[in-house]
Amino acid sequence: MQPTLFVDLVRAMERACFDYLLIEDSIYVGQNWRNSREIFLKNGMSVPRQEPSVVATLLAAATTRLGIVPTLSTFAYHPYLTARILSTLDQVSNGRAGWNMVTGSSDLSAMNFGMDALPNHDIRYDMAEEYVEIVKQLFASWEPGAIVADRETGVLIDHTKVHTIDYKGKYYSSRGPLNSGPAPQGSPVIAQAGGSEKGKAFAARHADTIVAHPKGIEAMKKYRDDVQTQMKFAGRDPASCKVLFLISPIVAETKEEARAKADQRSIVAEKNIEAKLAQFGWSTNLDLSDIDLDTPVAQLELSTNGHQSSLAQFLRRAGNRSLRDAIIHYTSNGGTIDLVGDPDSVSGQMAEAMQEIGGDGFLINLPDVSRRSIATITDGLVPALQQRKSTRRAYAHEHLRENLMEF
Repeated sequence: MQPTLFVDLVRAMERACFDYLLIEDSIYVGQNWRNSREIFLKNGMSVPRQEPSVVATLLAAATTRLGIVPTLSTFAYHPYLTARILSTLDQVSNGRAGWNMVTGSSDLSAMNFGMDALPNHDIRYDMAEEYVEIVKQLFASWEPGAIVADRETGVLIDHTKVHTIDYKGKYYSSRGPLNSGPAPQGSPVIAQAGGSEKGKAFAARHADTIVAHPKGIEAMKKYRDDVQTQMKFAGRDPASCKVLFLISPIVAETKEEARAKADQRSIVAEKNIEAKLAQFGWSTNLDLSDIDLDTPVAQLELSTNGHQSSLAQFLRRAGNRSLRDAIIHYTSNGGTIDLVGDPDSVSGQMAEAMQEIGGDGFLINLPDVSRRSIATITDGLVPALQQRKSTRRAYAHEHLRENLMEF
């Protein structure tokens, strides 16, 4: 609940010249295991979590080039409030703000805001179309050059360059204009994790950076090709969006040490089956506590109004495994490709993957965030990537969007 570790994290990331930090968020305490909060609170699973825009402001103040991308969900924030928060963050960070756009996944979170449940998955994306349109129009409600700041005439703002948007949709409406003033980037960067077909199509229309989680080189390439095809169909240049693949690399000084750490991850998962299933249920809105662990996953009929892509990924990777073996395999091999080794070997695998996929890069997810685990990436893996010229050694721009598109 204190920002010290995360301030150290962003400073280390900035020294390593990362594009951005994405701040994940949720707005509820899990109860998807035996209809109890105990396992989530006892193990600190996604709780406590603070308001991401506040945390983002602290992290922006501790950095000068790193992009800061908080998660703001469409069901919890009115589009005007989201636009106001993001334009403010963009201003105080000098053009380094982004927005991880999510539609929500848990009925428990909806209940915190007076709803009985979240709308259907596909309806949430229909609502998000209006939502994003309002946010974009609010950003554009200030024309370039609207702030005159003329000392001789005493005019601060040219009123002819600030406009209402008068948007009235099926789900949302907003008058505008945005009263916080223009964002330095014009429009802060939009990030989106489009996993389902509906989500992928949405990301292709609106996202500046997409976080994807298909498993294996072939699936990763197919995902990127599909998204780029949809972007062209939507009239967008595919080069205007960076597709980043989620990875959880295990890096150590030697390959043997890294392999031992990877084996330990499986052992930990096996010892904490209930916690792993509860965490999976937390994201997919499923309570699997009444299912025999030896039941083959193929025999289960599972569906969700939560993270559909997470459930689909789990079912694909489960194969003929039992529920017990499937969750161990799923949580022990969390990335799009398995990366285990010393910095040189892991950086080589990452470079080869990008050459084969034709992709834009990776988003690194660390299951255990500590100063030590951070250092293995920023001070171990990144220098090896820089040596291969796979990532930058210095920032070329001030704004997030320009740095994101530059390399």
